Amino acid sequence: MTQAVAVPGQLLGPADKFLAGAGTHIHDANLYSSLLGTVAVAQPEKGPGPAKRLTRIAALAAGNNSGNGKGNGGSGSAAGTDALPTISVSRSGIAEKREVLPEVGNVVLCRVTRITPRHASVAILVVGDTVLEAEWQGIIRVQDVRATEKDRVKIYESFRPGDIVRAQVISLGDQANYYLATASNELGVIMATSEAGNTMYPVSWKEYKDPETGLSEPRKVAKPF
Repeated sequence: MTQAVAVPGQLLGPADKFLAGAGTHIHDANLYSSLLGTVAVAQPEKGPGPAKRLTRIAALAAGNNSGNGKGNGGSGSAAGTDALPTISVSRSGIAEKREVLPEVGNVVLCRVTRITPRHASVAILVVGDTVLEAEWQGIIRVQDVRATEKDRVKIYESFRPGDIVRAQVISLGDQANYYLATASNELGVIMATSEAGNTMYPVSWKEYKDPETGLSEPRKVAKPF
């Protein structure tokens, strides 16, 4: 069994590879998380071991029964397809909520609450694997969005309110906000909703696409693990 922290709306995998468990839902043949919690993938229980090998006499008897028409005419129900693992999301699987202060170097999950031309304001939800009891406020400044071409970065083309972002704490900031950065390939938007209200999927390092409308929107996209 494997575990990780998921946020609401996060893609967990294709529905033809997993069964939907508690805390998940299916949309367009994909499984998504329905809440903030721990992801658990439970492998299907192994079936009974191989049947005991028949002795020669028993095998001959079985063959005679089949030949006399007294058998069932076949091997019984055919072996079905292999059972799929079940994926679920549970709040109880997370370490107890506790007062954890983000520290420099921590990777956090946060939700964008407001954007201005100079920065994006966020609410920090998760530090490492710990879900916070209280939301801490953070800021992603325009110069901390990307590692290159900083003078060409526009906040509006990187984040939108409601986006879920993976970022790193780079400074304790002022008394009101932590300073965060997304200036590496693994950091950035991990979940985004379109202007039409649909959950989007990434199509490049700088775009998400709405599967319903077909329209793309700019974002600072995090590289999947």
